[in-house]
This record gives sequence, C-alpha cells and structure tokens, in this order.
Amino acid sequence: MRGVLLLLAAAVSGLGFSPVAAQEGQAVSMADTQLPDPVMEAEARELMESLRCLTCQSQSIADSDAAMAADMRHLVRSRMMAGETPEEIRGWLVERYGDYISYAPPAGGGTWPLYAIPLLILLGGIALFVRRTRRGS
Repeated sequence: MRGVLLLLAAAVSGLGFSPVAAQEGQAVSMADTQLPDPVMEAEARELMESLRCLTCQSQSIADSDAAMAADMRHLVRSRMMAGETPEEIRGWLVERYGDYISYAPPAGGGTWPLYAIPLLILLGGIALFVRRTRRGS
C-alpha cells in the first residue's frame, strides 16, 4: 500500500498538479485577458499603468510579471466588468494599500514632502545661483 501511495504521489507531482501552480496559472490567464469593450479595456489599461506593483515597486502592474501584479490586473478588469469606474477602483486600492500604490499620490497628509522637497531644492538652487552671480560682479 505504501508503494502505491508513493507511486501515486510521484505521478501527480511529475504532472505539475500542485495547488500553487493551478492558482498561478489561473490568475495569469485571467489577468491577461482583455475586456470585450475596447473603450473599457483602454480605461483599464490606463489605470493599470498608473498603479505601482507592490512586489516590483519600480514597475506598473501593467508591465510587471509578478504574480501580485497579475492578481491586481485581474482585479481591475473584473471590477470594471462589474460596473465600477477607474476612480472607484483606484480609491478602493488606495484605501487598501495606501497612497504608495499610486504613481501620482494626492497632495496632503503624509505625502506633502513628495511635493515640497523638489520645490525646496529648486529654490535653494536659485538662491545659490543668485548669490554666486552677485559675488562675481
């Protein structure tokens, strides 16, 4: 009996019937299926390009090959098919994952340094330039 179980386990594992492989294959195929309405697909694609992959962090979910990005692409498309707008989907994702998920976080709360620091650097550069040009004349 033990030999039969080992033989069965070897056969199943050799064929790639693991639950993880089944889930990953399903998520990827659903994530890469375009919506039937071209306008809706274009809106979904635009939204996916503006959302950061939480695994890669340097790619959008539209460009990433990570399983998490595939799940998020599937989520965006399925919610759009259910009638949600891109703004509603973005709002739900920001509520769930925080402002970091968006490549264009709103100004306010904890994101003000993202907007203030470049402005301060620019002002400092202008002040330094003015100071150096006045010394030379």
